[in-house]
Amino acid sequence: MSSEQVANEVAYKITIKFLNILLCDGIITPEEYQKIDNLNQQTFTPELSKVYVK
Repeated sequence: MSSEQVANEVAYKITIKFLNILLCDGIITPEEYQKIDNLNQQTFTPELSKVYVK
């Protein structure tokens, strides 16, 4: 895995943490969470996104 891909994996994982906080606090809905996550997957193209627990 290249250093750029590692950076993308880390950035994606950070966005997931923030999204989970927003979801748990009721700031976003599960549907909004999914839409944002889909956009983040397109942006960061994480290879490991399927193994992350959401």
